[in-house]
Amino acid sequence: MFVALLRRSLLAVVGTAVLATGMVAPAAPVLAVEVGPVSKLPLPRYVSLKSGRVNLRIGPGRDYPVSWLYLKPGLPVEVVQEYELWRRIRDSEGTEGWVYHSLLSGERTSIAAPWLKGKATMIDVHANPATDAPLTARLEPGVVAPVRECASGWCQLAVMDRQGYVRQQEIWGVYPDESFQ
Repeated sequence: MFVALLRRSLLAVVGTAVLATGMVAPAAPVLAVEVGPVSKLPLPRYVSLKSGRVNLRIGPGRDYPVSWLYLKPGLPVEVVQEYELWRRIRDSEGTEGWVYHSLLSGERTSIAAPWLKGKATMIDVHANPATDAPLTARLEPGVVAPVRECASGWCQLAVMDRQGYVRQQEIWGVYPDESFQ
């Protein structure tokens, strides 16, 4: 409630300043302002699956039925809600459910263009963060890879024995314009 009031007040002040000066500020990315009540970490946020066997439940507890079983450690997921020691997650296909917190890792990973799975296309991995840089690899859509850092629209990935940069918009597991090391 307080955050919503603060946001409205801030928008009113910014709106008044824009009207008074006649200037329009460039659109800025919306940043997470909510924090989890238990972890005190931002919501939403990306994490990855720690275990090779993770039950996705329809509710936050062991008494709730399992709706899905993940078998891929390192798979990126988005934490969208917290309840005690349970985290509501969303995967790249939009499936949501609850997992126990200890089955999640803070390690950042990504999926190469999951929206292109099954199509005859590849994702270019460059030696440097530039489209004209030499290629170090090409990824099929759906490949999961650790993300080392993101900045200026590019993310550094490590895939098997190769490293390189992909455009941030070509992976799922990082937010648009998100920067981290």
